[in-house]
Amino acid sequence: MLTIGITGPTGAGKTTALRVLEEMGFAAVDCDALYYQLLRTDERLRRQLAEAFGDIFLPGGQLDRRRLGGIVFSDPAALRRLNAIVYPAVDRAVEEAIRGCTARGLVVDAINLIESGLARRCDLTLAVTAPEAVRLRRIMERDGISEDYARRRIAAQKPDSYYRKHCGFLLENRAESRADFAAQVRETLESLLLCAP
Repeated sequence: MLTIGITGPTGAGKTTALRVLEEMGFAAVDCDALYYQLLRTDERLRRQLAEAFGDIFLPGGQLDRRRLGGIVFSDPAALRRLNAIVYPAVDRAVEEAIRGCTARGLVVDAINLIESGLARRCDLTLAVTAPEAVRLRRIMERDGISEDYARRRIAAQKPDSYYRKHCGFLLENRAESRADFAAQVRETLESLLLCAP
């Protein structure tokens, strides 16, 4: 079984690449969704977060994202503490998904694929990038946000050079449409899979 890690900045087309891989018979793990599932179900993770950050769960048990964000996004040390708790929990869940996978392979979609150490679990790592102007338009349309806010989100993310350095393969999305990019992704992945172990 082959494990492929997909990463890249917001608005580049990772979701399209993920859908193509699913069509090709791969099971998918969305690490953002996995994290939010673990926040509901992993008592060890919840306990560690509460010990590190105090009263960050609402009366109904869900994470108070605004409160936690207020703590970690203004304090780099607090963000490192958060990642030191979250990354191992997600890693354990991904390891379990890999062990239990019966599909052709598994694709791990993680914005922090490299930073979290999840890349070491992957046979191939693929970064999806796109020109900044394209990403800007896409995330404004997708998320209904202003241009200023979209630019700040883009500026806060890693540059393409980071992905070029740390990923085995880079796929730049310059397609005119989602369908065109999906065709490009399929062609690239079929070539990569022919060479995969």
